[in-house]
Amino acid sequence: MPQTDDRRVLLARPRGYCAGVDRAVLAVEKALDHYGPPVYVRKQIVHNVHVVRTLEARGAIFVDETDEVPEGALVVFSAHGVSPVVHQEAADRALRTIDATCPLVTKVHYEARRFAEAGYDILLIGHAGHEEIDGTLGEAPDRIRLVDGPEDAATVQVRDPEKVVWLSQTTLSVDETMRTVTALRERFPALIDPPSDDICYATSNRQQAIKQIAPDCELVLVVGSANSSNSLRLVEVALEVGAAAAYLVDGAADIDEAWLSGVSTVGLTSGASVPELLVAEVLDWLAARGYPLAEEVTVTEEHLAFALPQELRRELRTAPSS
Repeated sequence: MPQTDDRRVLLARPRGYCAGVDRAVLAVEKALDHYGPPVYVRKQIVHNVHVVRTLEARGAIFVDETDEVPEGALVVFSAHGVSPVVHQEAADRALRTIDATCPLVTKVHYEARRFAEAGYDILLIGHAGHEEIDGTLGEAPDRIRLVDGPEDAATVQVRDPEKVVWLSQTTLSVDETMRTVTALRERFPALIDPPSDDICYATSNRQQAIKQIAPDCELVLVVGSANSSNSLRLVEVALEVGAAAAYLVDGAADIDEAWLSGVSTVGLTSGASVPELLVAEVLDWLAARGYPLAEEVTVTEEHLAFALPQELRRELRTAPSS
């Protein structure tokens, strides 16, 4: 084990919630405050175990599908978005809905509809089975082809190679996405880029921050849950740029003290769905083992904020004051 004086923690900024996650979590909290429990939530509101358990303790009930929600009840759609079919299913069951889809995901849905209406085939870069991908595919199922990495680029088929556009899941690795785009463009030289970057600003900011610190670290800890795509990508990015080891942990309790053997510098970052208090607990855990915070590396400050879903804003505006 290195001498105590040699140990340090490099903390990658930004950390804490991104604007889309903050909006979604706040929507469930406000719904619980206004309507009282239970408030049903289709899928995990965001991919973080701590957040889900905290909301469950307040009376949120998480379900996989709308048919698990009692007819006429209130349901919140998660930040990852849903397809038009899900909206229709909710209407058929007379469910009251609050759509907490991240506005950046909504933008991708809009782009999918617009390009489909213009006659384009859409190559959607992302991971099969992810909730965000399922929602986007549902916007134009006859026009969208899923491309799950550069390998899929070699086999995907389109109707007209001259009318092809790519879109992407918002939580991917920027570098991985561009490798897939490069492979697609080799097959389809006329491939059109989306009108704006689809990858979430918070995802790309965190990836840039971890690139700054990981080459100097023997160990990188990424605070985030195993079903969080953007958190998993941070582990991959840390290893790609030179970290000797990198692990995903939900919190301090998941850290194996054996990982610290021979480690002088620990890098620490978190996914976009992770509460700040979980990062603080990991910092305290490391400090208790002789690793003081040495430096915070900031790539950019995040000041973006999104308004609450319109259904909730409208209800709160018309509610009588207490």
